[in-house]
Amino acid sequence: MSNKIVVIGVKESFLIKALIKKLKEASYDPVFCLADVDEIHNSWETASAFVYYTDSQEYFKPDVLHFIQERLSDRLKSFLLIGDKSDMENFGKGFNSKLISKKFTRPLDMDAFMEAVAESVHEEAVEKQKKKIMIVDDDTTYLGVVRDWLKKDYTVHMANSGLQAIKALGSHPVDLILLDHEMPVTSGPQVLEMLRSDPETSSIPVIFLTGKSDKNSVMQVMGLKPQGYLLKTIEQDELLFQIRAFFEKNGK
Repeated sequence: MSNKIVVIGVKESFLIKALIKKLKEASYDPVFCLADVDEIHNSWETASAFVYYTDSQEYFKPDVLHFIQERLSDRLKSFLLIGDKSDMENFGKGFNSKLISKKFTRPLDMDAFMEAVAESVHEEAVEKQKKKIMIVDDDTTYLGVVRDWLKKDYTVHMANSGLQAIKALGSHPVDLILLDHEMPVTSGPQVLEMLRSDPETSSIPVIFLTGKSDKNSVMQVMGLKPQGYLLKTIEQDELLFQIRAFFEKNGK
């Protein structure tokens, strides 16, 4: 089980060094990471949790906050925020507060913080045992709805276009793709053809989840031999049942 904790800050201050020392004493593997997109990207996949230690003089870079928010939306990881009240308010401007696991104001309650870290590491270990599903749909509202339906039982990735899905699969291999039919630029059937033509993605199971119910659309897709074809009128319980049945049938 990974116990890597990434502590983000604009500089490795005395207080951050003290926090890292405390985490090491508790047998975690803490590392300092500059508040920089490339630095955070390089640490993302191997971390169990992220701690953003804000500085009262800090200017929050929009590109850094956007990157963190995008990655948290794509793959939920624990994200703990430490700072003064004013830091919290400035950080929260334009940032989805639902993606912040817990907030801690300074002076830091170390016992409460360490308890939150322990919970985060445990949740990440549980998360890694889940099957991974990618939802591909240009309707971002529907993406969010289906993600909320599935996130308790599965690790969910989202893509709002076929090309974004193809690109994401390079770094986020999944056990199943739920694919919309009608999308701009690259349609669902075209995406499936692209997946099947690439040896690295050819074996990924695909179930269409779409509003297209006319005979021609269905026949066009079934000729590509997906693992299923479901309509967006499906209810949450039925979708979960179909996905669970697919994994059980295929020994996934």
